Amino acid sequence: MTEYEKMLSGQWYNPLDAELRQLRLQSRERCNKYNATGASHVKQRRLLLAELLGQVGQNLFIEPPFFCDYGKHIRVGDNVFFNFNCVLLDVAPIRIGNNVFFGPAVQLYTVNHPLQAEARRSGIEQAAAITIGNDVWLGGGVIVCPGVTIGDRVVVAAGAVVNHDLAADGLYAGNPARWLKSLNTENA
Repeated sequence: MTEYEKMLSGQWYNPLDAELRQLRLQSRERCNKYNATGASHVKQRRLLLAELLGQVGQNLFIEPPFFCDYGKHIRVGDNVFFNFNCVLLDVAPIRIGNNVFFGPAVQLYTVNHPLQAEARRSGIEQAAAITIGNDVWLGGGVIVCPGVTIGDRVVVAAGAVVNHDLAADGLYAGNPARWLKSLNTENA
């Protein structure tokens, strides 16, 4: 099994593997090209995003700068907006639904490192997918940790750290993010 296959299957893997380094280098170069475009370069940006990202729906808009590890592990639905300075560490798949808004400096981390210092020194990593439902709004500076699923119609307040799954139709805030109130129209 290659290190890339280990990475995608959630096993511990070596990120310094030559194939993985090459894939990250390609992604960084594509991010740099995208980030160097001007606001009026709409067609060029669309083409660059098609090269950089995996599956992309209609009406994706990303304000540069934008950063990701591989790009091709990111699946984006329709009508998705990323504000400035978002980071998606897509070592494992990141799935984003339709009608999702990302505030500035939102960070999605699928990668994890060993808790034990000796194992951490070895350089190995592990990853777990992130899934974001439909009609979600992540406020500025939100951090989403590995393995998290965020349900439909969730709002996460600015600065929150999401380290566990969030049920649909809720407003969440804090570190760690905690439920504040229901956003279900029947209970609001």
